[in-house]
Amino acid sequence: MTKQTQQVLWSTRFAFILAAIGSAIGLGNVWKFPYITGENGGGAFILLYLACIALIGLPVLVAEITLGRRARQNPVSAMQFLAQEEGVTSGWRLLGWMGTFAGVLILSFYSVVAGWTIAYVIEAVSGSFTGLTGETSGALFGDLIGSWEEGLLWHTFFMLLVLFVVARGVRHGLERLVVILMPLLFGMLLVLAVYAAFAGDFLKGLGYMFNADFQALFQKCEGEACEFTAEPLLVAMGHAFFTLSLGMGAMMVYGSYLPKQASIMNSAIVIALADTLVALLAGIAIFPLVFANGLQLGAGPGLVFVTLPIAFGSMPAGLLFGAIFFVLLLFAAWTSAISISEPMIAWLTGKRGLSRVSASLLVIGVAWFVGIGSVLSFNLWSGETYQLFGKTFFDLKDYLASNILLPLGGLMIAIFIGWAAHRRLSEEELALQNPAVFGLWRWLVRYVAPLGIILVFLNAIGIF
Repeated sequence: MTKQTQQVLWSTRFAFILAAIGSAIGLGNVWKFPYITGENGGGAFILLYLACIALIGLPVLVAEITLGRRARQNPVSAMQFLAQEEGVTSGWRLLGWMGTFAGVLILSFYSVVAGWTIAYVIEAVSGSFTGLTGETSGALFGDLIGSWEEGLLWHTFFMLLVLFVVARGVRHGLERLVVILMPLLFGMLLVLAVYAAFAGDFLKGLGYMFNADFQALFQKCEGEACEFTAEPLLVAMGHAFFTLSLGMGAMMVYGSYLPKQASIMNSAIVIALADTLVALLAGIAIFPLVFANGLQLGAGPGLVFVTLPIAFGSMPAGLLFGAIFFVLLLFAAWTSAISISEPMIAWLTGKRGLSRVSASLLVIGVAWFVGIGSVLSFNLWSGETYQLFGKTFFDLKDYLASNILLPLGGLMIAIFIGWAAHRRLSEEELALQNPAVFGLWRWLVRYVAPLGIILVFLNAIGIF
């Protein structure tokens, strides 16, 4: 198999960084990170998470971008080419297939949650948050997910937003969108953080986020009886891995569009820092509002869709800032969904010769159709009759992608570049001037990252 150079590259390294940041920054940063921080005790968990980003997430991110730029092809063809180049089995192309399949699977349920953010923008603008209580806020969210017609409407609308961008290509679609949306996203998040400083209990929120109590972090207490638990460590490792969009081929295909002169290591560090900064800013914006209204921190996924609307509905200018918050969520979901769909679109255009528009229609159409089951999982298919292994269609897809396919994908990336491929592949692509930096990265990607991913994977499938 010969190497094929991509016809289209990012116009600049800055455009690539913005696109990759857009891929990494999604609902996980603004929706999931604050509530898992709340469930795991605050500041100590954040430090644990930052360590996992540095030791696991960043090394694998560098590895995935490196493989993408080396091959300049879609993930499936890239792994087949690289396996041939390194003289190893062509079975490595399964890594590309696994990530590409995981991306389409994730998009089919990710779009449903993203659709909820559109609905909540409208609810905020229309004044529905005013005077909400715990009961009425729960009922508002329950009515939304309980209506299959409304769920299908927003799922379809969000998919059309994604289709509009990806069909226009790398430069005219992806690049133009992220150059506009990413600065807006950061700007809105800063506005919300400033708002939280004045309208919320800012000092209590900061104290909660940055005061570390590691003894309490690793204790699981029931009544007065406490025992050691490693669960927060596994949660931190898992989130550090998933938040950077690793293992699904997105960073590999984005890396294939990266100009040769751009530094992979520097770009990856900027991406990881920006992703982490957004997660921290989200916590700074959310926790003071929750504390100021005496609401529950460990409210799980309902923190954003049930708890925060109560806070926005009872604070000065809350409806305006509530609308800004859910627009922010929508933007984060939009840029991530685009990257999730790109590996399969790249394969269809590069390997099957489809036009960009036809490939986009096919991928988005399949994800939309499979996503109908995700919509119905919260209403018509919510009963035990429609469950498999005790999980709804939505939960089953989430479990398969997040707990099995992505960890395996990340593990295989680390093993391929650290063990199967020759050292020269990494040396040539990274072109690092400092041998110590290269040596540290190679040690992390060969030993530390695989071990961390294996621990997350074994925990996810219930082995320990």
